[in-house]
Amino acid sequence: MSDSAIKQLQKEFPPIKNNLILRACRGEPLERVPIWIMRQAGRYLPEYLSLRSEHSFFDVCRTPALCCEVTLQPLRRFDLDAAIIFSDILVVPQALGMQVDMIAKEGPRFAHPLNVPADIKLRVDRSKQASVELKYVYDAITLTRHALNGQCPLIGFSGAPWTLMSYMVEGKGSETHSKAKKWLYTYVEESHDLLQFLTHFIIDHLVEQVCAGAQLLQLFESHCGCLNYDLFIRFSLPYLRQIAKGVREALTRRHIPYVPLIIFAKDAHYALDELCSSSFDVVGLDWSITRKQIRSIRDKYPTVTLQGNLDPCALYASSNDLEKMIKQMLEIFGTKHYIANLGHGIYPDANIDNVKHFIDTVHRISSEMISSTTSTKTINSNK
Repeated sequence: MSDSAIKQLQKEFPPIKNNLILRACRGEPLERVPIWIMRQAGRYLPEYLSLRSEHSFFDVCRTPALCCEVTLQPLRRFDLDAAIIFSDILVVPQALGMQVDMIAKEGPRFAHPLNVPADIKLRVDRSKQASVELKYVYDAITLTRHALNGQCPLIGFSGAPWTLMSYMVEGKGSETHSKAKKWLYTYVEESHDLLQFLTHFIIDHLVEQVCAGAQLLQLFESHCGCLNYDLFIRFSLPYLRQIAKGVREALTRRHIPYVPLIIFAKDAHYALDELCSSSFDVVGLDWSITRKQIRSIRDKYPTVTLQGNLDPCALYASSNDLEKMIKQMLEIFGTKHYIANLGHGIYPDANIDNVKHFIDTVHRISSEMISSTTSTKTINSNK
């Protein structure tokens, strides 16, 4: 798509009505804390399961109208402050020529994973372009932006290089990721080469999502728990930083307004300082991050917006206990430079009533906290 066509497309989108999450990314004053939920579109909703009974997972991902419908489903039920496009991080390996299937009750399965570096030439097509191979994602984003009618911002996303590489080598989900980690010890140069190639492709993929209408971007580095600090610093962090820089530079070259970037590196509790100084606007925290760590981040990086981090299992709790946990979470994070979310994706058997209670309670309590702070400041200024 040409730059002029992109600008015209951006002009045609309906004006935004709820920009709370965009303002939170910038640290601007808010009326309430914004909230969205990782995996909010999908597996825990009966209307999604009904649709999936007629279509395969990746058929939904590849069909813009179905993708748009699934993205909108949670917004019809809940007062969410952002939508996230329904897709999957593994559309990237698919776009590069690898066959990935979603197996019921098992998860993703690669027909021919990368066993040795020689397999890369056989199974990864480096000539593929994101703008061509993943056009269905961008069409879905544009369709959804119009369907939202400005209700709230739309988030685009991608998996990060190490997470995608680990899937491509393991061939499926893994507890240890030992096959992929073996590459980091035995095929060091080849691992960096693959990670670098994925980095460039991911940058293109994220930029194309913005061109299509995405207003925020989240990068998922989901497999940090199997890395130690040294491996993370060598094989993950440099590529995360390249992506943050590369997306900004590409948008600038194309004269496209900058959008906030969120990094969610699950289980990277050992590298919070590095993540907070890696040029992302928002750092997502998983549920294992402690109060002490959160307060330390707040003190060291006051301009970094934080996102998270309620335990997804908290949605199984009673409504009273859930409310106590939400209040505690808001008191720890505060109401500025903060986006409420779970500490990982919502589970398939989540209590839907508690999902609504989570969202509404975040709004109510944070609104009360902000009003109280504003009133106190007003009283003090009048003394």
